[in-house]
Amino acid sequence: MSEEPHLEGFRELGERPRFGGHLFEVHTVRFSDPDGHEFERDIVRHPGAVSIVPVHEDTSVTLVRQVRVAVGTSVLEAPAGTRDVGGEDPEETARRELEEEAGLRARSFERLGTVFNSPGYTDQRTIVYLARGLEPCEARPHGVEEHWMSTERVALADVERLVASGQLLDATTIVGLLLARRALET
Repeated sequence: MSEEPHLEGFRELGERPRFGGHLFEVHTVRFSDPDGHEFERDIVRHPGAVSIVPVHEDTSVTLVRQVRVAVGTSVLEAPAGTRDVGGEDPEETARRELEEEAGLRARSFERLGTVFNSPGYTDQRTIVYLARGLEPCEARPHGVEEHWMSTERVALADVERLVASGQLLDATTIVGLLLARRALET
């Protein structure tokens, strides 16, 4: 998939910043449709992220449980992080985040794909990696939520059951687990 925008007859006419925060910015962007009608959308501009599916020799996966205040509960998800270090290669971000959050190092990383997190309002793209050859290391949590984070191992074969039961709700994690399972089957 191309990283370049392809608007199929729509044109971006300009944008103005509305809010700038620590991890993202909100811009009001003006567009014209193929008939020339103009309209505006508020778009969250995000630097992108990585998500890592760390698979052990027994095909279990280490996930993290982290409080997500925006949804008012803890969420079971793949280790992940924002690409907030300028110039850092995405795979290096993945290595750093896996160590920080899950206390794991991996001998190999395989890029499984890229997903839009919520294309209705944000340009955030998350690159999903499969990590193998795992060994424990010291976790280095950053921030309040990560300080209280815990890890859990789940069987890769249980993805559908975990989704159906409501134990897995994070879409990027679900996609990553399914992509990892497919990659390991081939």
